[in-house]
Amino acid sequence: METKTIDSIRYAKFHKDFESVSKELLIFNNKLNTIGFIESNMLPIIREDSLLIVPFNLNKKFNSVTIHYNDSIIPRKVIDLVSNKTSNTYFTIPIEDTEKALSTINLKLAELGDPFSTLQLSEITINENSEIEGTLISSEKLRDRRIDKIIIKGYEKFPKSYLKYYLKIKEGNVFNLTKIKKQIQNLNELPFASQIKDPEILFTKDSTTLYIFLDKVKSNNFDGFIGFGSNEETNKIEFSGYLNLELNNNLNYGESFRLVYKSDENEQKTFQVNLNLPYLFGSPIGTELELHLLKKDSSFSTASQNAKIFYQLNPKNKVFAGIRSVQSNNLLDSLYSNPTIKDYSTLFFTASYQYKSRQKENILFNVNRLFDIQLETGNRTYENTSTKQYQVLLDAFNIFNLNLKNSIYIRVNGFGLFSDNYFDNELGWFGGINSIRGFEENSLAATLFGVLNTEYRYVFNNSIYVHTIIDFAYLENKLIDQKEKLYSFGFGFGLITKAGLLKFNFANGKSENQSFKFSNSQVHLSLTAFF
Repeated sequence: METKTIDSIRYAKFHKDFESVSKELLIFNNKLNTIGFIESNMLPIIREDSLLIVPFNLNKKFNSVTIHYNDSIIPRKVIDLVSNKTSNTYFTIPIEDTEKALSTINLKLAELGDPFSTLQLSEITINENSEIEGTLISSEKLRDRRIDKIIIKGYEKFPKSYLKYYLKIKEGNVFNLTKIKKQIQNLNELPFASQIKDPEILFTKDSTTLYIFLDKVKSNNFDGFIGFGSNEETNKIEFSGYLNLELNNNLNYGESFRLVYKSDENEQKTFQVNLNLPYLFGSPIGTELELHLLKKDSSFSTASQNAKIFYQLNPKNKVFAGIRSVQSNNLLDSLYSNPTIKDYSTLFFTASYQYKSRQKENILFNVNRLFDIQLETGNRTYENTSTKQYQVLLDAFNIFNLNLKNSIYIRVNGFGLFSDNYFDNELGWFGGINSIRGFEENSLAATLFGVLNTEYRYVFNNSIYVHTIIDFAYLENKLIDQKEKLYSFGFGFGLITKAGLLKFNFANGKSENQSFKFSNSQVHLSLTAFF
């Protein structure tokens, strides 16, 4: 039985000299102690020519060890991590787990702010019940280590509010290196900063200084596209397009500014400005301000002003609350009046939630998951008549990465306006490259719509990919009692150029009762430049 136990322990059988044999015997004896043969002893070595035979008496095997501890030095909650047989003064563990348990306790004590304490077993005895007992002692407990100073290297102007509220690292926190490394990984969710290397710590007798190494990332971008297609009535090619300018963290405050201008074939013009200011006055609260102007040919114009406050729950989750004011005017004169276009004003109270997850290392698709929903309730005023209204906006997508080259993209985009009656100049407009492709930009109006975008993507390398286009939409327009299903099919590609990310989409759209016509195809080009 003893021979079988010895043979089950791995050891080197061939050695170049006696010194190597002595080292191997020491290692082997330690292995025996680790698995419970602490009373084993080595008998005299037997020499047979170049062969050395080393007999061992294993004696009794001990299966567990009971360890006494002082809970004023080592908290009970730490002991509970390594043993399920614990009390306020001792705990019992399998003897082969002793080294692992001591390492775990040491690590947890370091995380609790005592990185320099060391543990060892003392007063090891075999009691009257033939069980091993010992006492766990620690080097003299130093004061809890706390972060006294934080120094950022590389990007010294990194906004300090992001340290405190986004990364949740601040002076006075209990020093916990494992937790700090985990918190700094949240930088992957920030578009304007990245980690250069792991943090470093300078310990002195009276202070702990944390060094964080960051780099500022260029995250400004300019996005634009040109769309063109055939006009069914004139058989002429018509062009549309838009520009989207986004500036991020140029003042080293974490702020963002976005400007969008869009003009399409339907003589519809859109102008939008958005300003996001996080962590106002060093508080955890931020604000978002938005102005949205819409002019539909010479029919009407609508101005929407939106003011929100938000709270960042964690790097991926954010909640908003605010108000939105809408003012719309009929531009038609009395000779060409439209009975469904009215002058009105609406005041909405809004609440929204956003989840966003990034894959920063992916240049082509750096956001891999989004869920953004906004709920609004308010009253529309028209000729001294007030009408209760509700509105829902949804935008969500996910990239399912099958492997390094293949992925599936699914996006859901929706809008719903719920009211006792409707005006033409308060409907939701959709269609185009950022909605259902294969249709003219903002050519579709509805009181309720939902769009499903799907793509199968194949990535050739880090700078080029191709994809399919299969889109589906459903719309309702209660103003004209319309219900319709829309479809579009096509293909596209994306290419990283010196100027930025170039996207090409070719799609053909049709309604449920239409047949496909090649002349209905739409080509969309967009270019996103980063600077």
